[in-house]
Amino acid sequence: MKALFLHSSAALLGVALLAGCADGMQSMPMAGGAMAGPMAGSVEVGGAPMLPSRDIVDNAVNSRDHTTLVSAVQAAGLVQTLKGPGPFTVFAPTNAAFSALPPNTVPTLLRPENKAMLTGVLTYHVVPGRLDFMRLAERIRAGGGTASLTTVNGQTLTAMMNGPHNIVLKDAAGTVAGIGTYDVIQSNGVIHVIDRVLMPR
Repeated sequence: MKALFLHSSAALLGVALLAGCADGMQSMPMAGGAMAGPMAGSVEVGGAPMLPSRDIVDNAVNSRDHTTLVSAVQAAGLVQTLKGPGPFTVFAPTNAAFSALPPNTVPTLLRPENKAMLTGVLTYHVVPGRLDFMRLAERIRAGGGTASLTTVNGQTLTAMMNGPHNIVLKDAAGTVAGIGTYDVIQSNGVIHVIDRVLMPR
């Protein structure tokens, strides 16, 4: 985890750059044939409807499956960034994903003196732009089976197909995260719910 400090400056710079990103918000097909976009119907995550009229933070705080993520975003001081215009693609680990980390990892990250480290981890889960299932799948096809996604952290995630209708993500250490819920449309981006916490170098 010590190595994460080396990326803190790049991560913080990336956050500032990401806040100014702009992208189209037109509707497009989602996995399963539904429509994605600002006018799409809400998806339920963590027992709460994720309304497309709300931003990422305002939706995430209502999910009982993402209380650890929300606490981490607050501790890192990223709330206002993720309430910004974006758009952002957020790969959102569940509480269970955080619980699967080695003991004491989360308490260590949440300490005030480790804010830069926490920021590095969280921004590794954010990619500029609005990448729904269809756009991710297109990038994977164009890449011959993999797509390299540059995160706000400055490091990359690898996206791959796992069957015709599923996408998985691989982090710098080779950990693979599955996407449990795709295309949770927000007013300032899209969330995909994942089952592992992705760790940068």
